[in-house]
Amino acid sequence: MTYYYANVLAVAGLLALTGCENLTSEQRTVVGVTSGAAAGLITAEAFDADDNWRLIAALAGAAAGTLVAQNSATDDCAYARGDGTYFTAPCP
Repeated sequence: MTYYYANVLAVAGLLALTGCENLTSEQRTVVGVTSGAAAGLITAEAFDADDNWRLIAALAGAAAGTLVAQNSATDDCAYARGDGTYFTAPCP
């Protein structure tokens, strides 16, 4: 049953992405969080993870989705320097 809800979330996130150009920054972040969490949960389901790993995957996916949503709003990407620090520059 959890797999069903994850699929519903993923489809809802994908449908919401089609109108991202007209969204405010906050709305774009919500779409990113939802889509990322769904993707993390679906990935955990694919690997038949236990409940703890499903939660961790959903949280990690939500964090990644937030970053993607924020970067797509500004067209800036974060790049690692290799020493643990990052810098931002226009996305290619």
